[in-house]
Amino acid sequence: MTVTDYHTAGEPFRIVTGGAPEIPGTTVLERREVACSTPAIDAVRELLVREPRGHSAMYGCFLVPPQTAGSLFGVLFWHREGYSTACGHGTIALGAWAVRTGRVEAAADGVTEVPMDVPSGRVTAAVTCEGGEVRKVAFRNVDTTVLSRGVEVSTKSGPVSVDLAYSGAIYACVPASAFGLEVVPEHHTELVAAGREVKAALSGTLWARYAADSRLGGVYGVILYDDLGDTATGPHQRNVTVFADGQVDRSPCGSGTSARLALLAAEGRLREGDVLTHGSIIGTTFTGRILPTGGTGTDGGVATEIEGTAHLAGESVFTLDPADELGTGFTLR
Repeated sequence: MTVTDYHTAGEPFRIVTGGAPEIPGTTVLERREVACSTPAIDAVRELLVREPRGHSAMYGCFLVPPQTAGSLFGVLFWHREGYSTACGHGTIALGAWAVRTGRVEAAADGVTEVPMDVPSGRVTAAVTCEGGEVRKVAFRNVDTTVLSRGVEVSTKSGPVSVDLAYSGAIYACVPASAFGLEVVPEHHTELVAAGREVKAALSGTLWARYAADSRLGGVYGVILYDDLGDTATGPHQRNVTVFADGQVDRSPCGSGTSARLALLAAEGRLREGDVLTHGSIIGTTFTGRILPTGGTGTDGGVATEIEGTAHLAGESVFTLDPADELGTGFTLR
């Protein structure tokens, strides 16, 4: 099995380029359901995400046929616990990969669009090249909808106020200061614990439902953030997104940045034309903005665009020795 590894602002993304299993289905979302429920398919995810071939923070995808006219491919995103419905940092990496490998014809100088179908809908990466080299990638997400604001959640630190938004997946947002923390590496362990606690408290509640399609529901990530005031162009925040069972996004989280944009707009902190400077726990940055064409969905959502960079990290061929007693591997958290 062949893979190409990228990282987007520090977050890994493993693209399976050969040897992936056939995953049946009419839509990408249907294929995700099949992958989740078919042990032989899921074993391939386990092989690539677990040690010794992966690690507890690994993220990646299977490429599948597209479902809409004009899309280059479909994508099934996966992590150590299973399959996500959206992945912004992966969309940025896939845009860079598609241009660098010639999967899409690109101008040496200018912007090339890479449309793709993901479980939550169609997204588009806009890849900027200069002198034949990829310099940056912006992706236009599915519409983002504010679901709830000011939801009180009981935690060991006392009640905290949580805002929720859907941006291809549901994100719950809470200031890190509500737990007496800052988004810094020194607080990593405590931030993970806080994220797990908030997610567990919301699990199975009305706040974790997505009415338009229950298959896209459930709180995917908890965003703990620091508000750093404003720059000349708009708000400046730093965040860490805790997802799956305590997995930490090293990047500022692409889809999570969409969620923050919609919530900041609802608060009156972000207007059309403003730019959110969104930092990560390791100091990398995405920028995001509300698009003037926003709100094509029936649920009153807004359109967002997130910009970042992705870099090639390596290429590998993985095998499974039938005599390997570790099988598809293990994970130490």
